[in-house]
Amino acid sequence: MDIRKIKKLIELLDESGIAEIEIKEGEEAVRISRMPTGMPAPQYYAPPPAAPAAPAAPPPVPLSSGPAKAANENVIPSPMVGTFYAAGSPTAKPFVSIGDEVKPGQILCIIEAMKMMNQIESDRSGRVTAVMVKNGDPVEFGQPLFVVE
Repeated sequence: MDIRKIKKLIELLDESGIAEIEIKEGEEAVRISRMPTGMPAPQYYAPPPAAPAAPAAPPPVPLSSGPAKAANENVIPSPMVGTFYAAGSPTAKPFVSIGDEVKPGQILCIIEAMKMMNQIESDRSGRVTAVMVKNGDPVEFGQPLFVVE
């Protein structure tokens, strides 16, 4: 594997806050980790479901001027089935919050699918007006994650 690609992967790791990444190209593989070699990488699991104590709350409503979708609101859907994580680790702050300005390519969240942590990036610029999923929630393909105005 080309050393330039490895350096790019290290930069990506630093910028994203992810603790570990493994890439395979044909017969070659590289694994880059922030963890010391003697320590296992942390495993993140969705919290167990809480016992239903009250009726379920309705899903969050995007901040808009009325029930109809505003012309400048764009929904960012989940590109896959998995588990939604708002931050790179349980103790880290969320990648984005309501009111944050985002740019194309900016990391919005992580979706864990088949033990792989997949960074979900914004495809547009704007202000986050709604986060439609809670941390640790399962998500479906096409399910709305964020509303960007």
